[in-house]
Amino acid sequence: MKITREDVQRVATLAHLDLTSEEQARMEKDLSAILGYIDQLSELDTLNVEPMTRTSEVMQAGDPLRADEPRPCLDRDSALQAAPQAADGFFRVPKVIVR
Repeated sequence: MKITREDVQRVATLAHLDLTSEEQARMEKDLSAILGYIDQLSELDTLNVEPMTRTSEVMQAGDPLRADEPRPCLDRDSALQAAPQAADGFFRVPKVIVR
């Protein structure tokens, strides 16, 4: 699939990007190359390839994994003592949403 300059401009508009003409040309080339690679992958014969739903199915018995054992949690008072700011049993954080 070939990406056109109009495709790049449409995506840039949707993403609120202000691309220069040089950046648009580079994006057109790069996105066309990516889609070309995907087209190559779609030509592969995957008929007899089993789908892999979990990586744990592939892992061997000797693979190093941490044992999931219950451990005590950090108590609230200790956690709040390490906080830069705390009040009424909670962490205080800077306001990040402005209306």
